[in-house]
Amino acid sequence: MTIRTILVDDEKLAIQGLQVRLEPFEDIEVIDTCANGREAIRKIKTEKPDLVFLDIQMPGFDGFSVVKGVMEIDPPLFVFVTAYEEHAIRAFEANAVNYLMKPVDEDKLADTIERVRQRIAEKKSTEDAEQLLDVLAEVAPDRAAQFNDASGESTERFEKLINVKDRGQIFRVEVDSIEHIDAAGDYMIISTGDNSLVLRETMKDLERRLDPRKFQRVHRSTIVNLDQVRQVKPHTNGECFLVLDSGAEVKVSRSYRDVVARFVH
Repeated sequence: MTIRTILVDDEKLAIQGLQVRLEPFEDIEVIDTCANGREAIRKIKTEKPDLVFLDIQMPGFDGFSVVKGVMEIDPPLFVFVTAYEEHAIRAFEANAVNYLMKPVDEDKLADTIERVRQRIAEKKSTEDAEQLLDVLAEVAPDRAAQFNDASGESTERFEKLINVKDRGQIFRVEVDSIEHIDAAGDYMIISTGDNSLVLRETMKDLERRLDPRKFQRVHRSTIVNLDQVRQVKPHTNGECFLVLDSGAEVKVSRSYRDVVARFVH
């Protein structure tokens, strides 16, 4: 399998050096390079790479802004590459595959590539399982609804507050204030309408903590608080958008259109 890769750094020599170090890895294909965050967001969205090596400190959009800027798509894996150790904690909170210091050590790079391969293999397995659930939703929607139901369990088992460590601070987020949650690998972007926070946790684990009668997945990488939906806007190909209380719009894929049925029946 070829791992399509983009390199992002405002230092030309740093990109050239990383390209040389990646040459021994036959499954790594560098498909593009970017010199700033804004360009990186555009190319990630259009080229949809599997992996991005991302500098943190860049003029304009920094590396963390790039990650947040591609949340509406199925994001790639990220490896942060920087000369500044103080960003390491935040990078791992964002659940990057790894955090490499400049100049990049060859042994640490090899370890990182192996982690990337494992992550991609795990992601493929997850996608296969989700496709099977999508088929179940198509051919036996009543049975699929049973899987998504809370099974009569008390709401007391679900979280009321979630502690999120972001930017070196601990934020206590009231679950009812959450509008939507976007997944990128093993980290989540929690949006409350006026704020966005990064939580290092998988979507599967976070779903277990949230009441499924209120929080439903509407896309493979998006969970929405149904109490915050104020409008449903039809779109093409059986898809639609949910307009939330803040005015934000979240796309609902065809596979999850049964969620929309709650608002139209």
